[in-house]
Amino acid sequence: MQGMDELEAVVFDVLGTLVDEPGGIRSAVGEAAPGAGDDRVSQLAVLWQRHVENEQRRIVAGERAYVGSAVLDREAAERVAGDADLVAAAVVDRLALAGRRLRPWADSATALARIASALPIVGLSNADRSTLLWLSARAGLRWHQVLSADDVGTYKPAAQVYRAALDVVGCEPERVLMVAAHAWDLRAARTAGMRTAYVARPVGDPPAESDVVDGRFASLDDLAAALAR
Repeated sequence: MQGMDELEAVVFDVLGTLVDEPGGIRSAVGEAAPGAGDDRVSQLAVLWQRHVENEQRRIVAGERAYVGSAVLDREAAERVAGDADLVAAAVVDRLALAGRRLRPWADSATALARIASALPIVGLSNADRSTLLWLSARAGLRWHQVLSADDVGTYKPAAQVYRAALDVVGCEPERVLMVAAHAWDLRAARTAGMRTAYVARPVGDPPAESDVVDGRFASLDDLAAALAR
């Protein structure tokens, strides 16, 4: 990855890139429905994720007024509960807060700290502020600043989310690196003028050969090593 000395800040996606969102949702569903088999738990987790993704797309398209991720998670939990015949209110309440308990990937906390010692780092997430507070604390993620979709009133990949990060950093877009495990996220960041780095995760969305990214890394440790050169 060329031109590392030109970077002034690094912006990180959170869900999927630094924490295992699909795995965490699946784990929470399995806890809520302990009698369900693995296949059934996977089906319910997909039901959750599809609801959240569809509603975020509707909000970005202007088809629904903005609501934070905790609202969408509650809706998703209630859909899962209805499909799985879960009736205990406490079980549904705990399931709705699954986003606060997502586990970090093994290299996330240490690599993030390593990068933060060299450059300002900003989290940029579709999770709402409250979810980010609890998630960051429990996962051991340390930021110089973390921005939520709440700050903009829409979700990535809407352009104004990336502009909000650039406004906070306060430098030219080409001096800011966006890091994500999702090609859709990197495409939108590149459209905003940011440099981009893909980090491979088991749940990610790898860039196609036709995608232009400034760097591709097998892990966050590899990215940290490249930034340290």
